[in-house]
Amino acid sequence: MFAAVDLGSNSFRLHIAHHDGETIRVLKSARDPIKLAAGLDRDGNLSEAAMRLALDCLARFKTILAGYPLNGVRVVATNTIRIANNAAQFLPLAEKAIGYPIEIISGEEEGRLIYMGVASSIVAPAERRLVLDIGGGSTELILGVGQDIEQVESFSIGTALTSQNYFIGGGIDSAAFDAAILAARSMFEDAAPLFRPEHWSIAYGSSGTLRAISDAIAKNGLGDGTLTAASLKALRLRLIAFGDVSRIVLTGMKPDRAAVIVGGLSILIGVMQELEIDSMQPIEAGLRMGVLWDLYLRATKRDRREQSVRGFMHRFHVDDARAERVADYAGRLLTMLKPVDESLARHLHWSALLHEVGLAVSHSGYHKHGAYLIENADLSGFTTREQRTMATLIVAQKGNLRKVGDALVNPDVARAILALRMAVLFSHARLTLDGAEMRLKMKKGIELELHGDWVAQHPTVAFWMQKERDYWHEAGIDFTIRAA
Repeated sequence: MFAAVDLGSNSFRLHIAHHDGETIRVLKSARDPIKLAAGLDRDGNLSEAAMRLALDCLARFKTILAGYPLNGVRVVATNTIRIANNAAQFLPLAEKAIGYPIEIISGEEEGRLIYMGVASSIVAPAERRLVLDIGGGSTELILGVGQDIEQVESFSIGTALTSQNYFIGGGIDSAAFDAAILAARSMFEDAAPLFRPEHWSIAYGSSGTLRAISDAIAKNGLGDGTLTAASLKALRLRLIAFGDVSRIVLTGMKPDRAAVIVGGLSILIGVMQELEIDSMQPIEAGLRMGVLWDLYLRATKRDRREQSVRGFMHRFHVDDARAERVADYAGRLLTMLKPVDESLARHLHWSALLHEVGLAVSHSGYHKHGAYLIENADLSGFTTREQRTMATLIVAQKGNLRKVGDALVNPDVARAILALRMAVLFSHARLTLDGAEMRLKMKKGIELELHGDWVAQHPTVAFWMQKERDYWHEAGIDFTIRAA
């Protein structure tokens, strides 16, 4: 059983589900329209009031989650928390409130998860499709075939700011719609050729806002009842007739949707005009369903992150044999060091596979180039926090430890750094790591025990080990080497 929590710009949502052997079935859902994006002040900070609302919601979600025997929980935060200047102050409070780590995902990762949710709900493996998701703070366009994504783009335009900037004070008129639609078209203009109809056979709309627009059209007899240009025009005229957001009354529309539907409709009209889309089909699947499928795939050893790492290795022409050897050595050394957090072993493995990607930039300081690439790359399946951890391990693989001094405070991270450094040293010296020839421990200090014959057979290793001991001493950690 898995849970997905989506901290969106308009609403916080929760799904609890299980895999029944064929598909994922949602058992419990919860939604709180806290309108987080509206809580950003002029300086780009979340207000105290907005944070209190968010924390209260997360505490309620924590109570719900506690009532289920969950095998995995993933909490993802999208655009508003991505851009909030005080996100670093808010996140620890939010994580304490819900009781789980919160991952701030990129717009591109959000798009991939949205597509995964949609694709997993459609039995059409050869279907070429476009998926559109209009959120409170960003809009995603994803092009794919079956389960495979070909193109994903995230645009910094959403319902919250569009409603706030163009329908000022809640007023609705034709001029405001024209301005909002033109602004939306300008956002998608450059990318439009990539997503036009010649590249797909059917277009889906996955967001709650888009489904609300579809419901408003269908349940109020507007246009032809579907998501076409004529229907959107009819809805636009109906909204203009209301004259103000506070007076919107539409069959099937929740009151909290009225405040954002004008912005959402403007963006949808702008996208369809710029991309030359005749019609769209709403679908009850998206980000949360994608997160649930991602959790299920991880639990069944089909982790997207592994595919991302392999793809990155291929892109930067990594020497596979050497990368695999370092990863093998690092894993065996970390096992000797007995970390408390076993999940770090996977990130060490991936860091070891990618430890030489920086060679594609320069042989000088390749560990620094590699760390920059990993921290800033678009790696499907990885969170910003995970990429930062891997970047820390990669930059720490050689040289002085001053550059990662803060990371050494965490004992398990220090063990992972030690394992990678030793693995790189042994691998590059072309040694065959035999567990019977060495022992490695790290508690208050580091203890390395080497077989005497092994040291004699590899004299250069003694030189490098002395330098390694000096680096750790400089970092305030004793490093003792003994010959058995």
